[in-house]
Amino acid sequence: MPILDSNTLEFISRGPDQTRRVGSRLGAVLSPGHVICLSGDLGAGKTTLMQGVAQGWGSLDAVTSPTFVLVNLYRRPDKEQLYHLDAYRLGSSVEAEDLDLEMMLDIGALVVEWPERIINALPEDHLWVEMNWVAEQKRSLTFVPHGQGYQEIIDHLKQRAFGG
Repeated sequence: MPILDSNTLEFISRGPDQTRRVGSRLGAVLSPGHVICLSGDLGAGKTTLMQGVAQGWGSLDAVTSPTFVLVNLYRRPDKEQLYHLDAYRLGSSVEAEDLDLEMMLDIGALVVEWPERIINALPEDHLWVEMNWVAEQKRSLTFVPHGQGYQEIIDHLKQRAFGG
């Protein structure tokens, strides 16, 4: 866990609906080229957060974990695309590069579950979200921006969630 500073946002979700609402606020500000890394053990709420991201981004598609298909694609009426990659079954960054991440980022945003497995294939600039199980209905979410564009996303989330 990183040492928290003024650039980091830590949040305790008190249930799946709250996790989805935070995800929705995050999804609303995503643009092509953005990379969101969702790190956390099974049951930490990654797919629940992703459901909110897709909704806030504007997709009407149902969100499911892409564990067995590796990548799910969500679309909006304006033709923009959101990619959801589950790297759990990938053995290395080389396998991720074979998925053509550059093409995905040229035409859409990318959300990666289990990003630590393919970190060398991901851009240096990204938003890292560390998710942890706290209790049956509680999850901790720590948002760590890497790059100025991601700091702006954190600032937006702070403003929308807390007014400051």
